[in-house]
Amino acid sequence: MDQRKVEIAASVMCIDWLNAGADLEVLEREKIDYLHFDIIDGSFASDFTMGTSIIDCFRKATHLRSEYHLMVEEPNRLFDSFEVAPDDHFIIHQECCRNLHRDLVALRRKGVKVGVAIAPGTTLEALEYIIEDVDQVLIMTVDPGYMGQALVPQTLRKVEKLRSIIDSLGLDIKISVDGNVSFENAPEMVAMGADILVGGTSGLFRKDMPLHSSIGYLREAIEKGLNL
Repeated sequence: MDQRKVEIAASVMCIDWLNAGADLEVLEREKIDYLHFDIIDGSFASDFTMGTSIIDCFRKATHLRSEYHLMVEEPNRLFDSFEVAPDDHFIIHQECCRNLHRDLVALRRKGVKVGVAIAPGTTLEALEYIIEDVDQVLIMTVDPGYMGQALVPQTLRKVEKLRSIIDSLGLDIKISVDGNVSFENAPEMVAMGADILVGGTSGLFRKDMPLHSSIGYLREAIEKGLNL
């Protein structure tokens, strides 16, 4: 059996906004690893999500670690807008940065865990000369923007290839997968090498079951993947 500890990040954009406090209590009680905040500017991705005022409300109401996923053109202009802690993850898109290395260095100076995300159409070669500078790579398995999209199946090959690259270089980098992380897809994502699964409407915040049940099923799917 694979001995990796696969973590779960709960996508806040998918939370039940009319009952967010109750959902947050469940996530805390079930010891979810991260709150995943998607920040979308309507440019790189054609939706808008939450700003710092909403994010800060969640942060003050929980002890869970934060994971910021900026789907924002030139994200460096927003770096100083967020309150961050040393265990937080801060992820920016390769496609959004004119100078990706400069932006990663700037984030590192803030004392956070640094990550880079890539959309389905972006190749792993785009990371070749910055991979040693990150703690995490987030692979989008759907196109950035809206929740509830179908999986882009060829992106799973990208997870497997990235796992091989990281292992061959002897690097300590986590692979995160974001997009249609369902009970059906999660085992293969884990088997391919994912370390963090971002749970949204497919795996955590489902309409057909309570949150504590979906967390249990997703953890079962993770165990299945570790045994494949």
